[in-house]
Amino acid sequence: MSGRATGRVGRTFARVAAVQALFQSEQAGAPAETVIDEFVRHRLGALPGAGGFEDGRVPEAEVPLFAAIVRGAVAGQDTIDAMLVAALPEEWPLGRLDPVLRALLRAGAGELLRADGPPAKVVINEYLNVAHGFLEGDAPRMANAILDRLARQLRAAEFG
Repeated sequence: MSGRATGRVGRTFARVAAVQALFQSEQAGAPAETVIDEFVRHRLGALPGAGGFEDGRVPEAEVPLFAAIVRGAVAGQDTIDAMLVAALPEEWPLGRLDPVLRALLRAGAGELLRADGPPAKVVINEYLNVAHGFLEGDAPRMANAILDRLARQLRAAEFG
């Protein structure tokens, strides 16, 4: 692919990049805007002559969605974290989660909080796909269960 992808692929890549950016922001203690700027300048889009994903690059990401996910997750982090704590089993405090899983859950919860966001089932499906790319073992199932629980609370009407 060349240029910026549109449609589903671009949105999926935006979510992949958002999880990476939220992870980086937390690990480095860097402000979200700094990380967004770094990603836009150095990590989004393919290098000329390369297939993509080299050195942490995320080719074809839909930049506006990427930035909206990161900003939303950071702006709502206190609310999101409280919801995640309530959704997690008691023996799994938020700090015990793998930091990539934590970033993924924050991104997904942030999208579920958006009134103008995609349908809840789309959000869950997208982040489950991202989870399979980043996480091993039971972590993708845990991500699926937690996002499903949050979606049913936040978007009950979509589940009838």
